[in-house]
Amino acid sequence: MSTPVALTGYQYLSLHLLETLVAVLPVRDENGAPKSIVYGGVERHMITSQARRRAERVYSRDRANAQRGPLAGHTMGVRTREWALATARALETRHGWPKEQALPTARAILQAIGLKFGDPAKPTVANLTKVLLFAPADAGDRIANHIHTERESISAWTENYLALSEAAAAAKKTKGRRKSSPQDETEASTEDTDTEAPKLPTLPKATKDAVLTALAPRDAIDIALYGRFLAEIADSPNVDGAIQSSHAFTVHEAEHTDDFYAAADDAKLTRKSNALDFLDVADDSGAGMTGYQSLISGTFYRHAVLDRLKLRQNLRAAGMPEQDAESAAVAAEAEFVHAFVNAFPQAKKNSTASTGALPALVLAFDGDRPFNYAAAFQKPIDEIADGGPASELAVRRLLAHHDFVCRRRDDITAGRVLTYEPAIHAVLQELGVKDVESVEELTA
Repeated sequence: MSTPVALTGYQYLSLHLLETLVAVLPVRDENGAPKSIVYGGVERHMITSQARRRAERVYSRDRANAQRGPLAGHTMGVRTREWALATARALETRHGWPKEQALPTARAILQAIGLKFGDPAKPTVANLTKVLLFAPADAGDRIANHIHTERESISAWTENYLALSEAAAAAKKTKGRRKSSPQDETEASTEDTDTEAPKLPTLPKATKDAVLTALAPRDAIDIALYGRFLAEIADSPNVDGAIQSSHAFTVHEAEHTDDFYAAADDAKLTRKSNALDFLDVADDSGAGMTGYQSLISGTFYRHAVLDRLKLRQNLRAAGMPEQDAESAAVAAEAEFVHAFVNAFPQAKKNSTASTGALPALVLAFDGDRPFNYAAAFQKPIDEIADGGPASELAVRRLLAHHDFVCRRRDDITAGRVLTYEPAIHAVLQELGVKDVESVEELTA
């Protein structure tokens, strides 16, 4: 029986952020248009939590892998469909297996534990799992190490598995042809037992255990933070994440802009500038390509919550000793705040410089439950009627909302505030709110 996870202090860290973005497109729908939501009777721009969570997760993973930040040296996860390719690559480069043997072996083993792959007739997806699998970054290497150690027995198993898989596919194809008409189906009923698909061999227990262990969350901090759902492998644990994230939305009514662009053709312009005859100039007139792109602007509110207890439970459940789980949880919390403040979706980053945006305000506080302040902006801010920039008005409204809640509850703290805008700093001074000067000071 496992020891219950203890926690000193408040269970939840609530983060609230206001940021002003100008002419950007961080996330799009299936038609390439900005996402929106109707709230408070008006349309708002929306940046989905999925886009923000991925940006935060990748930001933290890259920092940890580069030995930077609180999680430097910790294991992180990778979410991909390419685990068969990663395992095969490790077999080739680390253990000298030929590619024609490494890839079929890796694919067969992962298929045998329950993962489904793409159509074998389509080379681009044949060796990709049908679902993304979030696992520790070294999972492919670990699986490859086991396969190489048990090379003789696994090679024999793989040969048998592949042969029976081909026989099963042929039997299924034959059975399908026989049932092409009602008469054929009646005639084939007595012959079905002759073409019944052969049963595929079970993966040896030692290999199955090794693969499940490699794919298990283990000490991957971002899996403990963000969670994962893996229905395909019944024996592999799902993880309920410790982070809750809301969709970001503008605190005011907003409409997107359809920006017309024209791209120049350098070769045409060169000929035009060196033309000796006006007829040649006419031939090279016009843009090389034209089109439209949608852009959004506005002041956004977004919110996230870290469940400190759940984080520690996830780390302990993955096998971490209590002391290691505690130190990892403290580091993960610090990195999570860094990512929440600094990470930004990468879409259109080169043409809009969107990733350079800094928050107008970050409010962090602790509580015995999560607190979402989206209701503070149900009534949209009107810069003309309310008399001021949306960001400053939103800061006043958010802090007033938080102060109002704090006076009525004893399970919440006053918290800490950070700004990167001089104008907002002046507002804080006017309100008598002392702000911190670094992201590190946002965590208690």
